[in-house]
Amino acid sequence: MTTHRVHHRSTTVRGHEIHYRVAGPEDAPVLLLLHGFPSSSHMFRDLIPLLADRYRVIAPDHLGFGRSATPSAAEFGYTFDELASVTDEFTEQLGLKRYALYIQDYGAPIGLRLALAHPDRVTAIVTQNGNAYEDGLGAEAWAPVLALIAERTPRTEAAVREIYTLDGVRWQYLHGVPEDQHDLVSPDAYERDAAEVARPGQAEIQLDLISDYGSNFALYPAFHAYFRETQVPLLAVWGGHDQIFVPAGALAFQRDLPKAEIHLLPTGHFALETHAAQIAGLMRDFLGRNVAE
Repeated sequence: MTTHRVHHRSTTVRGHEIHYRVAGPEDAPVLLLLHGFPSSSHMFRDLIPLLADRYRVIAPDHLGFGRSATPSAAEFGYTFDELASVTDEFTEQLGLKRYALYIQDYGAPIGLRLALAHPDRVTAIVTQNGNAYEDGLGAEAWAPVLALIAERTPRTEAAVREIYTLDGVRWQYLHGVPEDQHDLVSPDAYERDAAEVARPGQAEIQLDLISDYGSNFALYPAFHAYFRETQVPLLAVWGGHDQIFVPAGALAFQRDLPKAEIHLLPTGHFALETHAAQIAGLMRDFLGRNVAE
């Protein structure tokens, strides 16, 4: 397999710098990788080199995350509609006319908004613990978030703030990973994420986004209609031990996409930390059958 170097670039959207990783031939089919909370394109560091011989792989940091600009919550309205709009403008700037989506966690409602806006552009979807059904919500993990969505008060905010402390981020990475595989999860990953969401102004940014998560539930019927109407090829490669987005969320895709391919892997929410090679193999097979080169 030819090794393609990963380039770190940036572009400006609405006056804000958007950082992205890119690798692979410029004329190859495009894969757009959309990360989740509280991570960045860093979560794709192992996956990108495994796909870039065959695909043009592009992974942006959402506004407010990673190396992208982080305007304050007073300067920018941090909602999922707005992040999706910025991502849409990002794809326009890069001239992306057709692309397959890889969606994880926050990347799911962002990417699926792109699909609703431009169904003709999305060639396929790979969802890795990227939820679109109420079935996928783990009751215990979502209890404080649902309380915040219902009523934003100092009390409900305090419970959610625990999610993005170092201990909270470490839990997101390690829960569901068999104990004898914990040493496969790089501490650099969760320590990096925790440090980035501890930066000045991040508490307000993250609280605004988490409190807006209910807007995604409101769009679930539209997402399901999009699936039914387009029958977009979909592969779910899901950490089957995830307590945030539980396996029922992966299986639910087959209600609207009977041909969806579902693989539950013996790991947790950040499945790429332990199963990047296996996920890449499943993607190469799936995309090879469903995306024209």
